Amino acid sequence: MLAVPEIIEKLKDIISKDGKLGKVFDKDVAGALDLSQVNFATMKNRGKIPFSNILDFCARKKISINWLLYNQNPGSLVDSTDKYWIRYYPEVRVSAGGGAYENDDEYESLEVPPYFINMLGGKENLKNIEAINVVGDSMEPTLNSDNVIFIDKTKKDASRDGIYAFTTNHGLFVKRIQKRVDGKLDVISDNKDYPKQVLDNSELNIVGKVVSTFGMIY
Repeated sequence: MLAVPEIIEKLKDIISKDGKLGKVFDKDVAGALDLSQVNFATMKNRGKIPFSNILDFCARKKISINWLLYNQNPGSLVDSTDKYWIRYYPEVRVSAGGGAYENDDEYESLEVPPYFINMLGGKENLKNIEAINVVGDSMEPTLNSDNVIFIDKTKKDASRDGIYAFTTNHGLFVKRIQKRVDGKLDVISDNKDYPKQVLDNSELNIVGKVVSTFGMIY
């Protein structure tokens, strides 16, 4: 993957070619990514890539994410990457009060790089995969805010330990779930600042299992 300064320069080139600006500054990139100048400066200083914002930007501009992040020539990827698409819900933020998205039509087609296919269960399983964003620090360091997570909606058996997206009366969450000997479920935040919860199966609705993530671990 390209370094953050290289990615920023490519973003500046794209914005400049829109014809609306002469010299493009960091503040222009921040605006194009829907970030505040302070958040953008923090991201730049930490070398952190705001993946969900960049995915949104690429979708709007119809730009290959592979070209932007990996400097791969889109022309050489047509035969492979054009076949691999999943549903991505950029407006769904998996956190307290996030709400369900079962009936949300606000999705985009996200191009999946070839190296991701096996991690998502192979070509035939892509129809069962959906992507949403993570907000908050409750699952750090496993998942960080702004990560994009990939959910397999066929895997809803919470008796198998793993990280799941699920809904309760309080909204949409992503947590580690482990089955207890008494049949109840331990709902665990990997960030130890958050307490463990114990729920009955009837208190939650499993959306699917998190099978991969796209983002920086830091």
